[in-house]
Amino acid sequence: MISEEYFYAIALRECSQIGDINFHKLIRNFGSAQEAWKRAKKEYKKIDGMGLKTVSDIGNEEHLKFAERELKFCEKNTVHIKLKHLGEAPSLLNECIDAPAILYQKGNIINNLQKISIVGTRNMTTYGQKFIEDFFEATQSSKYTSVSGLALGVDKEVHEQSIRNQKPTIAVLAHGFPFLYPAKNRKLSEKIIEDGGALLTEFNSSRKPDRENFIQRNRIVAGISSSTIVVETGFGGGSVSTAGFANDYNRDVFALPGKITDVCSQGCNQLIFHNKATAISTIKDLINILGLNNAQEKIEELFPYSETLIQLTENQNFIYQSIKEKPQITLDDLVQKIDTPSHKILPIILELELLGKVKSFSGRQFIAI
Repeated sequence: MISEEYFYAIALRECSQIGDINFHKLIRNFGSAQEAWKRAKKEYKKIDGMGLKTVSDIGNEEHLKFAERELKFCEKNTVHIKLKHLGEAPSLLNECIDAPAILYQKGNIINNLQKISIVGTRNMTTYGQKFIEDFFEATQSSKYTSVSGLALGVDKEVHEQSIRNQKPTIAVLAHGFPFLYPAKNRKLSEKIIEDGGALLTEFNSSRKPDRENFIQRNRIVAGISSSTIVVETGFGGGSVSTAGFANDYNRDVFALPGKITDVCSQGCNQLIFHNKATAISTIKDLINILGLNNAQEKIEELFPYSETLIQLTENQNFIYQSIKEKPQITLDDLVQKIDTPSHKILPIILELELLGKVKSFSGRQFIAI
């Protein structure tokens, strides 16, 4: 028997003025969705920043009827309801202030597996496709869960490569379960569940795939993952918003650079230019930064370079060794460690990057290669 807390949570979230943030505010003040439903309208003055208009729709009998129908739908279709305030959402998503109050899940999510979001344009090129193939081939022996949005193009390729390489994959939807979009990915969605992955959405069974839902969906894609990889995207593409959410959540973001004349690479290039993403130079480097160090030995370089003996200057070697001693050191920590101002350190770091000895990524952090 499903707890009454789920029943009242669905009804409460259906109220016109109760979004995720107000929902959690009510929970903090009343302890549960059930208590908030019963008391909020009378006791709203106790809650800082909440007026009568916000709570005016609480108590509406129609929302209780909707919640009853929703619970029946979930039970009939093997949909699991996950409440954030009960600690049922994926752990990293719980850290996000704007995380969904309610998630609807089909299939299985392995909570202790690292999750990596891989997103991009619907108009994927062979360049992007080859990168995805090479990434999954190189990480065959690593354990992680991929996350994407079940759209055509990059998303579809990510889910298919995950299945092909026996990796669980999570597809985050921008609608309720009765309205799978795009319809041509229905078989793929079924295969995702069959192979140990999951479909995840914050939208109840009445919600269709409206345009604004897709940007809202992208915050889950970013929030559920420790890292986000943007394969290909144009200016203002949906994947740019996913990268934006990931930056807001202080997660690592990587982007595949391309020609400035290629429309599908312009969004990635802009993310890199504005320090919103780390440029992917080789799959080997990417795998090391992601911590997937048990990947197969033979990794084809995305941008091959010949091994040459590089003789560092005294200053270069000093900075290099300082970074090597503390992987992922920030610029501020490096300044403090070696007692040298940042304006003198940064040119040397740039030289080391050009020599292929140091890699920088989001948050002005550095690792020695």
